[in-house]
Amino acid sequence: MLSLTSILDRKLLRDLWRIKGQAAAIIFVIAAGISLFVMSHGMMISLDETMRAYYERYRFADMFAPAKRAPDHILEELRALHGVNDVEGRISGGGLVTLPGVSAPISARVLSYDPEAAAPINGVHLSSGRMISPTRTDEILLLKSFADAHELEPGDTLPVTMNGVQHEFIIAGLALSPEFIYALPPGEFVVDPGRFAALWASKEAMEAAYDLDGAFNEAILTLSRGASEQFLIDELNRILAPYGATGAYSRADQISNKYLVEELAQLDTMGRVMPPIFLAVSIFLLNIVITRLVQTEREQIGLIKAFGYSNADVAIHYLKFVLAIAIGGALVGWGGGVWLGRMIGEIYRLYFNFPFLVFIADFSTLGFALAISAFAAAAGAFFAVRSAIDLTPAVAMRPPAPPKFASGNGWQQAVSRFMDQPSRMILRRLARNPTRALLTAFGIGAAMGLSVMMRFNINATDYMLDVSFNVIDRSDVLVTFVEPMSDKTILEIARIDGVTLVEPFRSTAVMFKNDRKDYLGGITGLPDNPVLNRAVDSNLNDVDISGDGIVLSEQLAEILNISVGQTLTVEVREGRRPTLGIPVVGLVEALIGTPAYMDMEALNRRLKEPNHVSGAYLKIDPRMRAEVYDQIKAIPMVAGVSLRREAYENFAKMIDEGPGVFRYIMTVFSIVIAAGVVYNGARIAYIERQRDLASLRVLGFTKIETGYVLLGELAALAIIALPIGSALGFLLWSYMATALSTELYQIPIIYREDGLGYAAIIIFLATAVAGAFVQSDVSKIDLASALKTRD
Repeated sequence: MLSLTSILDRKLLRDLWRIKGQAAAIIFVIAAGISLFVMSHGMMISLDETMRAYYERYRFADMFAPAKRAPDHILEELRALHGVNDVEGRISGGGLVTLPGVSAPISARVLSYDPEAAAPINGVHLSSGRMISPTRTDEILLLKSFADAHELEPGDTLPVTMNGVQHEFIIAGLALSPEFIYALPPGEFVVDPGRFAALWASKEAMEAAYDLDGAFNEAILTLSRGASEQFLIDELNRILAPYGATGAYSRADQISNKYLVEELAQLDTMGRVMPPIFLAVSIFLLNIVITRLVQTEREQIGLIKAFGYSNADVAIHYLKFVLAIAIGGALVGWGGGVWLGRMIGEIYRLYFNFPFLVFIADFSTLGFALAISAFAAAAGAFFAVRSAIDLTPAVAMRPPAPPKFASGNGWQQAVSRFMDQPSRMILRRLARNPTRALLTAFGIGAAMGLSVMMRFNINATDYMLDVSFNVIDRSDVLVTFVEPMSDKTILEIARIDGVTLVEPFRSTAVMFKNDRKDYLGGITGLPDNPVLNRAVDSNLNDVDISGDGIVLSEQLAEILNISVGQTLTVEVREGRRPTLGIPVVGLVEALIGTPAYMDMEALNRRLKEPNHVSGAYLKIDPRMRAEVYDQIKAIPMVAGVSLRREAYENFAKMIDEGPGVFRYIMTVFSIVIAAGVVYNGARIAYIERQRDLASLRVLGFTKIETGYVLLGELAALAIIALPIGSALGFLLWSYMATALSTELYQIPIIYREDGLGYAAIIIFLATAVAGAFVQSDVSKIDLASALKTRD
């Protein structure tokens, strides 16, 4: 029996070599799905474990409680709360960094830090240099990403304006911190290493700069296991209320952590959604290949059974065939996924400011990849193998009964009159095998659908950029203040030479509540008829925000489960901290974040702080950009300056070079699948019709005419596949856009004709390339061998 088995194994190797092109195409299709799974799953595990280790090693706070000015002795009362493991008070303030040769204001976050603490909360990882000296007030630690962007090193000096006064600091060391994994400047939603600096200075220096001797303005806490976050938030707000508390919040609402968690969620979504789509296509291809192989090997199956092989031997033989392809796809996919994961891992390490990030793809991932590939192979081969088992030797060794063909129906005969002979042959074959033709067209359409989906993804990103920066926000500069200021400050900004338009706004941090739903966010008060920062609906028309009501983004309304006409409870987290009931009067489209808008005067009236502003949107003369920046930096209470042009460029850069590189990887994979599907279809058609093509050559058809009969059919199927692929692309993109949308980014479900055209071009190019390979085979066909029959 061993020798008999080895004979089947040798036949298996011959079969694989004979269809090596098709096998390679299927291997790459499987590998695409496995690579995406290994890359996304491994990256998700790597980010999650790195995040947990980083947070634990440097004791990232579980809770934050900002205030205006709280005396240090209050810390003991906070430490005594049930569930609090440890607490520290620190001073946190905004600032502006001035660098030679850089005219634009650079926002900074300055934090007090105890260099002698053994295990401080929110500790820092010293990348280079040394820790600040406890006896010096002119030394700082500087965020490494900012230092790298401006080529700053330990020993350099850094001018920083804090609380309206400029200080000259010496950089003692460069540091990383779990608090600034995603280092976001004020007013921005995309990381820009060169536009935001985090600094750590001694407590003594910070007390002097912000006039907080013996006090703190932010408590950071670690909690014991099982502690009630809501109880502690309520208690922190109660205790710190006399000291200007602005609302405690948990780690889940800390901006850096929130962006990182959202990225993990998107990786999880891609890992769950994309690989099954790719593997479904591979199942389809395997089913077609093995079915056609069984049909062409009827006589061999009969001989194998006649020589004593059992049905189980035959089934195992063909299962080995598909498993060999599946294992090849799994190994290639695992290797490709590991390589891509390491490449993406380095991008994530730099983008998220991790001190370390090792891509994890252990052998359990390989085992799972092999298992799902084997499942895909078995599923694709099930019915074909079953048909091989059912064949008895006597039946298998006879040629299959010829199909019954009619002369054609009326429409076929009518159309045929306008065709030449080769075109009629193409039409007859499609009409006589409609099921096979539709299945092949569906396979090509499925491949096109993936390309359509990925092109729509790129279109959606372009749409997000255009709407966010050219429709909603039309400003050049966003200026934010340390605290709400009198609207007379706006007049001062308007008098700056080069400022052509100023549009103030008022913002306040709030807790939205509706029934059992709550959300920590903010309200932005806009002036009448805003021009530079607008609220628009889904049709990009202006939304009227006049009156006393609130307008919510559609995403925020969904989170709170509230609709227009209902009253929303709003707990203000600053000033007098009132609790307000505000009617919801409209919804707006917001692609980035979850904003809420009110009329600025109405918001100030509700807060009982008339004529106050939190910042302003500016339109400036580009020829006087440097002069405007210098004047803005001279305003004492400026907390941050956001440059919209740079924000646009950073968003585009994130998509092209940062985590957004995923979409390009998936686009390449979709092209690979399209090529694999079309090539398989062409090769299968050639193998099935090899004898017919040889007959045409004998009858006098030229090589080009003979190839046209085959390639014309392939082209016709590609054309039929276009509407199928378009429809599948619509459905896939609608699902993916919904699945990938988060609180921070809402992916718009938009459809553009160029996406369909792009996918159609890919299909036609794949068809042309596959046709060229098949035409080469047609030209080399051995007429004598091809015309041999089994009759």
